[in-house]
Amino acid sequence: MKTVVTALACGLALTTSSFAADVVLRASHQWPGGKGDVRDEMVQMIGKDVAAANVGLSMQVFPGESLFKAKDQWGAVTKGQVDITAFPLDYASGRHPEFSATLMPGLVGNHERAARLNDSPFMDDIKASIDKAGAIVLSDAWLAGGFVSSKGCITSPESAKGQTLRAAGPAFEQMLVGAGASISSMPSSEIYTGMQQNVLDGANTSSGSLVSYRVFEVSKCLTAPGENALWFMYEPILMSKRSFDRLSKEQQDALVAAGEKAEAYFATEAKKLDAEMIEVFKKSGVEVAEMSKADYDAWLTIAKETSYKEFAAKVPNGQKLIDDALAVE
Repeated sequence: MKTVVTALACGLALTTSSFAADVVLRASHQWPGGKGDVRDEMVQMIGKDVAAANVGLSMQVFPGESLFKAKDQWGAVTKGQVDITAFPLDYASGRHPEFSATLMPGLVGNHERAARLNDSPFMDDIKASIDKAGAIVLSDAWLAGGFVSSKGCITSPESAKGQTLRAAGPAFEQMLVGAGASISSMPSSEIYTGMQQNVLDGANTSSGSLVSYRVFEVSKCLTAPGENALWFMYEPILMSKRSFDRLSKEQQDALVAAGEKAEAYFATEAKKLDAEMIEVFKKSGVEVAEMSKADYDAWLTIAKETSYKEFAAKVPNGQKLIDDALAVE
């Protein structure tokens, strides 16, 4: 198995089986496999649908960072070392700072607005950057999220002061530092261990990840998205352009159709993730809170003076991206 993984890491992603004519696509992501995580289910759906299309395609899925670590998947998919990944786009903001706009505090607000953003000039620019880097989007997906803490509920900015927190990307990190918190950076797959070992007091991440990674076992309070959702993150299903371009037209069409179906499935599940998270945390004895409108506005004020300001000043076209996103009603 080690030999197989090494070969894949060297760039042998899309392969042809010696036992059949099928092209075998290899998909990688960071979430637990077969445990109900919607991102894993989207990838599995695409695999089943392309196989059912009978166009000479099949897919092998490597969940749980079993092929590539969480943040390594961007390089892998853009270089063609893996064919498909479910990927939190802001994880690649170190290489592409404009991707921080897809995890900007308060920029999305609710699931309905997230759906409208998918077909906007804002996302046209983001997808142009994805394309230029060497990947294409098969399925759009925006996940709401919240805060957890082992100390107390994080609602107002004052409640975060003095806590060591994990944020998913630089925009949230800048805002949290502006509120007086300390930052420890790590992918969501490491939040549980970080809180268990007291490296972290708390974190923010998606509703799906808070459940999939069983963060309720190490939390005292959950701040759910509610009506004032500060945290939304773009986590699309991506495919390597190199891999896609090597396929026949029929195979490409099957993949596009499968991606659209997976996206439609996700759209029906997105809100359910928030409700499921609240139920799971309550059953585990975790206190559940929500931000008031006053709390949300206080956070947004800090964000505009920190992450928004920094993004507009340092990212080419940064102010336009923010303005285009805010223009979506």
